[in-house]
Amino acid sequence: MPFEDFLTDNEALLRLSIFFGVLVLLGAVEFAFPRRERTFKRVKRWRVNLAIAVIDTLALRFLLPILAVGTALWVEMNQIGLLELLNWPGWLEVLLAVILLDVLVYGQHVAFHHIPIFWRIHRVHHADRDIDVTTALRFHPVEIVLSMLLKIAFVVILGAPVVAVICFEILLNAMAMFNHSNLRIPAGVDRWLRLFVVTPDMHRVHHSIDMVESNRNFGFSLSIWDRVFSTYKAQPNLGHGKMVLGLGEYQGDESCRLGWTLCFPFFRR
Repeated sequence: MPFEDFLTDNEALLRLSIFFGVLVLLGAVEFAFPRRERTFKRVKRWRVNLAIAVIDTLALRFLLPILAVGTALWVEMNQIGLLELLNWPGWLEVLLAVILLDVLVYGQHVAFHHIPIFWRIHRVHHADRDIDVTTALRFHPVEIVLSMLLKIAFVVILGAPVVAVICFEILLNAMAMFNHSNLRIPAGVDRWLRLFVVTPDMHRVHHSIDMVESNRNFGFSLSIWDRVFSTYKAQPNLGHGKMVLGLGEYQGDESCRLGWTLCFPFFRR
């Protein structure tokens, strides 16, 4: 069976298996080798973050009849998009599409920090005061739906191959869990890894209460975009052990309450 057929026929099972595999693996490893001491117990935070992930999944299924992968199948059947005009080798189109989708997510992340109405929604993610593997799942349903609409539009414009979209979705989820994990990586290994991908120490800077630091290191998978667009910061000013995470004005236990978290974007300042 060709690789593309295998991916499309088993897409849901592959994505679910890799998602839970990475979640369990990183959860276990960060428990054994933590980078920072926790503010709250795991159960208190995880029940909220995992509940949000379930709500996000249901929101996508009920509000959008077709997601990014389904859009890519439709695009391929109708032979539309910019890549269709290029007529490049299939493997090159897949590679290019994955790279362009990654820079799209970087750009979206920057926009959600600098456009006030989007920042109100994105603050839900930053309100988490302990950054670990489940923080990667903590996005408000409105943000998840908006992100998917943006990806769908880009897939149509680009004419992204279905293989590229499936691979990108798997990669994005896995890398988001990895770089949000509370995992201690030796400094030498971290310096080497972050030449190519976003590491936990690199992304943790982005979750500082210091707004100058939280407006750095926007990448999710490839680390190159922060260097290219001058948004890279190597280390937090106070060091990883002493830096304060979350939002400066919300340093209580609000982020550990599901109702508060879902209503947070709609609060008056």
